Amino acid sequence: MSGSDASAPDGADSQRLDKWLWCARFFKSRSLANALLAASRLRMDGSVVAKAHQKVKVGAVLTFPQGPHVRVVKVLSLATRRGPAPEARTLYEDLAPIPERKADSAEAPPPEPSAPSRDKGAGRPTKRDRRAIERLLDDNG
Repeated sequence: MSGSDASAPDGADSQRLDKWLWCARFFKSRSLANALLAASRLRMDGSVVAKAHQKVKVGAVLTFPQGPHVRVVKVLSLATRRGPAPEARTLYEDLAPIPERKADSAEAPPPEPSAPSRDKGAGRPTKRDRRAIERLLDDNG
């Protein structure tokens, strides 16, 4: 196994793009990072990248979609391992941060309505109402 693929040694000046995206915790797996790259959805310094084996260097600016947002990040350092999230955040600088959601935001969608309800006597009779009607008709008939 080559040293550049397994991890980024201290002397390395580049790293596989799919591995860096995974180590920086933008994707849960390298397969998901590969899928984004295979679909040509990532730009590095303005040019489209279509191969997962493309090398990323410190100082590169990456632009790619992530959910409903477009991420723009600058590579600050190469990854030696996929560590915890605070360690992963030191690998990049977010140039277009995602706006944080507020709980009391006016843009929040209204809550989903619960089970449909109707006023008593309005609309189609329920099973209980139908049985009561049948009992009434049987008693009178």
